[in-house]
Amino acid sequence: MTVLTPRSIVEELDRYVIGQQEAKRVVAIALSNRERRRKLPPEIRSDVMPKNILMIGPTGVGKTEIARRLAVMMDAPFAKAEATKFTEVGYVGRDVESIIHDLVEVSAARVYREELKQIESNAEKLAIERIASYLYQQLTRRSKQVAERSQQVSASISKVSKRSPSLKGKGGTTLTREKLAKLLASHKLEDQLVEIEVGDSEPPASAFDPRLEMDIDDDSLFDEYYRNFRNPNGQKKRKVRVKEARRILTREEANKLLDFDQVIDEAIRKAEENGIVFLDEIDKICGPKLDLGRDISGEGVQRDLLPLLEGTTVATRYGPVKTEHILFVAAGTFSRNKSSDLIPELQGRFPLRVELNPLSQQDLERILVEPRNSLIKQYEALLATEGVNVVFTEDGIQEMARLAVLMNEHTENIGARRLFTIVEKLVEDLSFTAPERKGQQIEIDAKYVIEQVGSLVRDENLGRYIL
Repeated sequence: MTVLTPRSIVEELDRYVIGQQEAKRVVAIALSNRERRRKLPPEIRSDVMPKNILMIGPTGVGKTEIARRLAVMMDAPFAKAEATKFTEVGYVGRDVESIIHDLVEVSAARVYREELKQIESNAEKLAIERIASYLYQQLTRRSKQVAERSQQVSASISKVSKRSPSLKGKGGTTLTREKLAKLLASHKLEDQLVEIEVGDSEPPASAFDPRLEMDIDDDSLFDEYYRNFRNPNGQKKRKVRVKEARRILTREEANKLLDFDQVIDEAIRKAEENGIVFLDEIDKICGPKLDLGRDISGEGVQRDLLPLLEGTTVATRYGPVKTEHILFVAAGTFSRNKSSDLIPELQGRFPLRVELNPLSQQDLERILVEPRNSLIKQYEALLATEGVNVVFTEDGIQEMARLAVLMNEHTENIGARRLFTIVEKLVEDLSFTAPERKGQQIEIDAKYVIEQVGSLVRDENLGRYIL
């Protein structure tokens, strides 16, 4: 999205999250204000703080998805944390500052991947030059061996030509570095063996290859990259095919071209200015005050969160990170307590508060069909790879939604997540027999749904009374 207006943000959220219009409007305004802040003069910009958001609603209604989609729209570093994983400072367990550490790791991995995309072509050119040089050295050594055995010159040349016809020039002349580089650029020597020199410790392949997608939560790749950069090891020789050598040396050359200090500075800047932290299960660390000593997993954690929310500087291994302009989105069901049970200071740090509604049967029907990544579309595409055309009828979709509501009412209400259980059970037999059904069209109607999933509902009801 090029322009982040409140209306465009809501429209984008509508493509992935059904209903919850009030929540969408609140987060859209908060996100737009962050964009507006960027246009302010520096002397005013520093005083405009983000308006943190508290989302209240049952599980499975879209709280996490809304926060995650906000980060995707802003192309911003995003970190998710469960409040129950933290303990008060001074006790065994994670302290809340680790949230900022995780956010910076994610930011560094994102910036790193973006930088790699820009230098990939240059790194590959340098790698091709190195491979051409290695191949040229191999041919030179081979020629010397042939010269030393002058009585077998003809036989030796014939053997070389038969083994590696691609390494012999026109008219029987030896290839130059330039000609080898041209052949390598056109991928004509991919299966040729070549001996190369590489560093002792190689970072993961997916970290170096910008064409491979990196998950927004995967921060370990940049971490290992960074450590290898700071602590380079010696060189070692490896004998591999040209195709593999191209991949290895492209990674190594990319590593040399990157300015890691600049990558880290940019990563910290993006985390400070654009970072979004989603703090889930915040209702689990609050409750009625009891005079039973210090609650290291509750009120103490809330008090530790206060400095992060109001603005502090956290020391990370990449450098100090300021939290003044990081957007915090907290969420909880508050089914056994109220948001007012949070300590007053923490409540004041979440000025925007919105309640999300439970999902109706009509909402679940829309969730199955409308979102771009809906379950129905996913399974249709998966089974289509086996040549099976699956068609979900309207009454079939209605029946799935009805059963999901029924199961949520009689057991634990897990919202839209119940649809995963139903759809997975529904297509279980199809997925297993798909290779044998190639070319068939399967219609999934209400009758089919009841036949496949009806027993699951009965088992759920019975399971409530069986120990």
